Amino acid sequence: MRSPDYLESLNPQQLEAVTHYGTPLLILAGAGSGKTRVITTRIAYLCDVAGFDPRSILAVTFTNKASREMAERAASLSPGTRGVMIRTFHSFGAWLLRRNAHLAGLKSGFTIYDDDDSLTLLHSTQDSRKKQDLKRYVRMISRAKDYALGPEDDLTTISSDPELPRLYRLYQERLDRMGNVDFGDLIMKPVRLLGEVEELRRRFHQRFKAVMVDEYQDSNVAQFKLLKALSGPDTDICVVGDEDQSIYRFRGAEVQNILNFSREFKGTRVIRLEENYRSTGTILAVASSVIANNQERLGKTLWTRNPEGVRARIVYLRDHDEEAEYCARLLGDRRYSDTAILYRTNAQSLAFESVFLRRGIPYRIVGSLRFYEREEVKDVLAFLAFISNSLDEVAFRRIVNKPARGIGNTTLQRILDQAEGDDLLSACEAILPSLGGRSAAGLAGFVDLFRRLQQMLESAPLAEVIELLIRDSGLYEYHQKQDEVAATQKTSNLEEMVNAAADYGRGPEALVSFLEDIELDRSRMTAEEESGEYVTLITMHNTKGLEFPRVIITGMEEELFPGNNGFREVDYEEERRIFYVSLTRAREELILTSCRSRFIWGRRNLQSPSCFLREIPQERVEVEGDEKPAASAALTYSPGDGVYHDAYGTGVVVKSWLNGERELIIVRFETGRSATFYPEFENHLERVYIDEF
Repeated sequence: MRSPDYLESLNPQQLEAVTHYGTPLLILAGAGSGKTRVITTRIAYLCDVAGFDPRSILAVTFTNKASREMAERAASLSPGTRGVMIRTFHSFGAWLLRRNAHLAGLKSGFTIYDDDDSLTLLHSTQDSRKKQDLKRYVRMISRAKDYALGPEDDLTTISSDPELPRLYRLYQERLDRMGNVDFGDLIMKPVRLLGEVEELRRRFHQRFKAVMVDEYQDSNVAQFKLLKALSGPDTDICVVGDEDQSIYRFRGAEVQNILNFSREFKGTRVIRLEENYRSTGTILAVASSVIANNQERLGKTLWTRNPEGVRARIVYLRDHDEEAEYCARLLGDRRYSDTAILYRTNAQSLAFESVFLRRGIPYRIVGSLRFYEREEVKDVLAFLAFISNSLDEVAFRRIVNKPARGIGNTTLQRILDQAEGDDLLSACEAILPSLGGRSAAGLAGFVDLFRRLQQMLESAPLAEVIELLIRDSGLYEYHQKQDEVAATQKTSNLEEMVNAAADYGRGPEALVSFLEDIELDRSRMTAEEESGEYVTLITMHNTKGLEFPRVIITGMEEELFPGNNGFREVDYEEERRIFYVSLTRAREELILTSCRSRFIWGRRNLQSPSCFLREIPQERVEVEGDEKPAASAALTYSPGDGVYHDAYGTGVVVKSWLNGERELIIVRFETGRSATFYPEFENHLERVYIDEF
């Protein structure tokens, strides 16, 4: 049989990765090494040449965008791939649970809770406590589920807080009683089902003969356990990833999953993809030199046929204001869409925003409030969730009196007591005869609306159902008034909800699919346009999977990057991986900036250059500016000098000295208060002549 044409464009390592099957395979795919091409070509090869039934292949990744791209590219290579299941981890978990809901104690139309919903649910079990105080417990519960730990397990690895097991148990009991799930359950419940129900496990082993996982370095412990549970004795397992790009530990990602893969899956073949198609030789040399300092890695050395390109630049600047001005000057060439400005924390964007607005430089901030996280949109989603599952207490609490219908806390509690974990809409109908006045009229209208929507859902297009919901619920009028007051675009977002549902057809299945797609990938639709001429302002974490001709990495200073949040010891290996990912986003030009001072928490801090800058080979960079300010020839203040400070008033210098290369003074003010200043950085201090006080 003649080899498919799509194999001809592969390099030797890519070809080996595509054509290997029969034993576990770990593909270590360096940045820019054509990973997506390898995955999609391997899917086509398994179908066309290796004889796998497309329905027996499962490919798993981490975002809906990536899964859609994978499916499209595989189909473009071979029409025989159209039956392959390509999903995110969470989408696959939801698919498994909906088809085996009875085994998990769920209804097939269950709602998937996000963090806000989870917080509301936990708060409903702890009415006397503030929501703000419970946020950390929601995070702990989420982290526990990342490790596939239930409330009955030892949770001390998550937290030693003695309240965690009790609150976790109350939360999970309430969630299970309503028949809903949170994101963690979408992985943990399938893991437990496959472990406990032998017939289900055997059925899945027979169904899926090949399982592939993309971005495996981002998987958590629960996802690893799901992969193990899906792996039968004859399952062809392949994972693709790069341990050097494991940067999501704060989300539960466990780098040990990829480091230990060969030990967990005996007979693993390891193939390294090291040829980079994205960056210049200089950029790769800088990135490789930095990441080589990490100990926890399997190791690879990127190389390229691309030109060496220009040297990287390290630019030392006075402060964050000068840093923003420097970037604005660079953008005088109007290469807006070519340029990304990276920073470690969101707070760093403010200086760039201020300067760019003043200079008329177009920009967008990646990671701003997502469309599906906006108040008015979540209101509609809560209505839809309650139509899908009238046991959903969290959705019910959000919508029963929004807009106001005269249904106060007393009436709400009566409804909840009447329901006792059962159908809340029926509970509303049951207490209606005992109500009077506005609350009776309001609740009757609420029930009537939902009964009409439920009936309409059976036959009408989903978009029409949502349009009626928005109008007849009063939400459109409610948010229209807010638009008039605050000049927002809430009603436009409500209209966009109708547009978003247009492709989902009709019937209850359409509603379930619509809600599931939204909950599993909330970042799919944002309020901002995805194309246009603008500079990209983005955190280092959010750059994963992106690339730009010119990358400016800002804030290269100790305690900012590598970061120190004051709560735990700096993980230099994780921070170095974040730096490596940032470096490898650049295709042609790489610039790194470091400031000598920066406002942090309202105070000007003196900064030291990041230790990572010392790991860059000096022959690959050009340096601009001075790493440190020149030493003072002499002290400019002496004891007895009078000064005036905008915030403190009049005072006198009581001590002055050189702290390293910078002058430091102590001033005693008329109020009796003393303060210490670096005059070089203190804009509110001036010398005055005063009588001794």
